Parts: sequence; structure tokens; C-alpha cells
Amino acid sequence: DITQLRVGQRLELECHTGRDSGASWIRQDKSGTLHFIVSISSLSRITFSSDQRTASERFEASKDNTIFRLVVKSFTPQDEGNYFCTMIYNQVMFFSRGQPAFLPATTVVAPTTPGQIPPGPTTQCGITEKEPCLKTPDPERRMQQDLDHFCLIFLWVPLGGLCLLLLQLLAITIVLCRRKAHHNA
Repeated sequence: DITQLRVGQRLELECHTGRDSGASWIRQDKSGTLHFIVSISSLSRITFSSDQRTASERFEASKDNTIFRLVVKSFTPQDEGNYFCTMIYNQVMFFSRGQPAFLPATTVVAPTTPGQIPPGPTTQCGITEKEPCLKTPDPERRMQQDLDHFCLIFLWVPLGGLCLLLLQLLAITIVLCRRKAHHNA
């Protein structure tokens, strides 16, 4: 039950894709930053983030037909965030709805002296027009920018790999053609 998370608890998440293809799990932390966790291929090959050993100690991943599972073995505060399942189908990246996983908030009451008025929200504004009011960035816009950046990675990394493969094939073709020309001469 995600609503009653505790430190050390096992958290199991499922993603029903409806397609027998690959999928990935990512987590968006409280600041809006996206963290890749694991990719599961259509053949159930599991590839964790760059620190493979640490990730495999913290997470489990599996595939059963069109259901992709992610398990956080022992939930910690660093695991808090929104979890997304992603898949690429017909060259389009699809994101699941975020599955929020947060520990219950703990409230700390600041000590006050009798008659003291607690401070309210403050706004910092400059005196001149050159110093506008400082505003908190729009979290929705920030999240969209992060998702756009993440999508670009999923688009450009395979494209770059394909270009490298084509360059290798071209080099091999040139070498073989030169050998054949030299052999025939």
C-alpha cells in the first residue's frame, strides 16, 4: 500500500503495457529530477542504471507477458518520488501515470514564546525595476522540461548508435572493396 509506506518496507510496482515489448522504470524525485532505474527488454533482459551492482542490491525487476514489475527491496527516503513506466512503440515514447511513493510527512513545531506571531510567507523584491521579485519556478513547467529532456535522450542515443553502426559498415565495405581491388590487380 503506497499510502502507508514505511522505511524498510518492500514496495512492489506494476505496469501493464498491453504490448509484449520492452519497458523502463524511472523515478522523479521531489525536485523534479528524473532518475533511470532499469530497462527490461522484450526477452526479459534486465539492465539497471550505470551502477549495476548497487542498483541490483536495491531493486528487483521482472516481466510477465505484458506486465512489468519493479520492486524496491527496502524503501528509504532516497527512494521517494513518482515512479513511471515508459515504453517505446512505433517510435513514440509512452509514459505511464506517475505512481507516487512517499513516506508520511513528519511535522516539526518550532518553539515560540508567548505573544510571538509566527512569521508568514515572505517575498523578496528589489527596490528598482532591475531587481524583480524572486519567484519559485513553476513545478509543472519544470517537470515538462525534464520529461522533454528525458525523451530527447531516448531519441538521440539510439540514433547516435545507429550512425556509429552505419559508419562501421561503411568502413568495412571500403576495406573489403580495397582488398578485392588489390587482389584482382
